[in-house]
Amino acid sequence: MKICIYGAGAIGGWIGVGLAQAGQRLNVVARGATLDALQRDGLSLMRGDVRTRVPVNAVADPEALGVQDLVVIAVKAPALAGVAERIGPLIGPDTIVLVAMNGVPWWFLEGGFGGEITGHRLAAVDPEGAIAKAIPSRNVIGCVVHASCSLDGPGVVRHHFGNGLIVGEPSGQATPRVQKLVELLKSTGIDTTLSPQIQKDVWFKLWGNMTVNPISALTGATTDLIMGDDYVRGFISAVMLEAKEIGRRIGIEITQSPEDRHAVTMKLGAFKTSMLQDVEAGRSVELDALVTVVRELGELTGVATPFTDALLGLARLRTRQLGLY
Repeated sequence: MKICIYGAGAIGGWIGVGLAQAGQRLNVVARGATLDALQRDGLSLMRGDVRTRVPVNAVADPEALGVQDLVVIAVKAPALAGVAERIGPLIGPDTIVLVAMNGVPWWFLEGGFGGEITGHRLAAVDPEGAIAKAIPSRNVIGCVVHASCSLDGPGVVRHHFGNGLIVGEPSGQATPRVQKLVELLKSTGIDTTLSPQIQKDVWFKLWGNMTVNPISALTGATTDLIMGDDYVRGFISAVMLEAKEIGRRIGIEITQSPEDRHAVTMKLGAFKTSMLQDVEAGRSVELDALVTVVRELGELTGVATPFTDALLGLARLRTRQLGLY
């Protein structure tokens, strides 16, 4: 297969090393220091003190690679518009684009999902429709990542915990191509599950991190301190109940209570969220894909979101002050 990782950061690198170890020749689109490191040293994955290094064909220009069988997009949401501008040469009629990103994606309401708002373009994540035009929904397979990884340096990924991917067609169908993809990902050693409704898996993961992530960016606090404060935890619960009702109106029933999810988060201990890591590193934050889009879905479904609005306003103000939004 012709496989390309677009975004050789923490998650893209983790998936890429697995694919290369499974015998796939790996192409990577990268730039700057990451491109230099990949061309010089290959791609590395650290598990404790054990380093796994694989060779890759790293290029700056997608045109140098041509049409691929599989493209894995694993960038932060603010970078996606830039990817969309350049990804065209990689995508043919039969190319699978596996979207391994946090938050609500541009294709969320495709595939007949969403009830009365099926097919609606979400302005929070694709304001002009440029992403949907560049990456057609017919090519997309959704993906939810349940793994924690970070970068030790350009081209060097560190795996912390978790080893799961959930994948699925936006339509919910168990097509031959998605079944083949599941088998390929399983061959890498990643625990891969085929979802009958990938939007539900996207929303359920969002339900937990749409609150703790921006609150950590506001406060600089780790998850144990956030969840350990009764008032903050109560505020988080109020936001989650708004998102739970939005989910119900678009066909996603969440049976858990916010307190059930808090118990899971508290088990992480003193953990820095990905958004807090981005703030500390001076990188743009994924606020629109995690929070702004929830507010938009509230408007579309007629759900009032005063607590979500307050969270968005505070996080937007803080990250704008830092030049990260």
